[in-house]
Amino acid sequence: QVQLVESGGDLVQTGGSLRLSCTVSGSIFSIKAMAWHRQAAGKQRELVAGLAEGSSPNYADSAKGRFTISRDNAKNTVYLQMDNLKPEDTAVYYCNLLVHAHTGLSSKWGQGTQVTVSS
Repeated sequence: QVQLVESGGDLVQTGGSLRLSCTVSGSIFSIKAMAWHRQAAGKQRELVAGLAEGSSPNYADSAKGRFTISRDNAKNTVYLQMDNLKPEDTAVYYCNLLVHAHTGLSSKWGQGTQVTVSS
C-alpha cells in the first residue's frame, strides 16, 4: 500500500531551475536508499542521482554540479534540485526509493514527472 507521488516537473527555459518532489504515501519506518532516474524519448532509463544509507550521493556525469538529491525525513519526501537546466535534461523523471515498512524492505517507483527544457 506504500506508494510514491511525484511532482514538480514543468516546462522551463535553458538555464532555469526546477525542484522535483517524491512523497511517500503510507506508513513507513524509514527510507533506506533513494534515487532519481530519467528516461528521454528513444533512450533507456538512466540513473541521475542516488543516495544510500551511510554513503555519499552519486550523480551522473551530466548532472554533477547542477543537480542535488536530498530528503526531508519529517515529510517523508525526497527532492531533486535541478539548476542550470539544459535541453538534454528533457525527460520523464522517476524517483525510486528503498523503504522499510511493516512488510520489510521494498523498492518503490514514482509515476514519473515530465521535465521539458526549451532552448
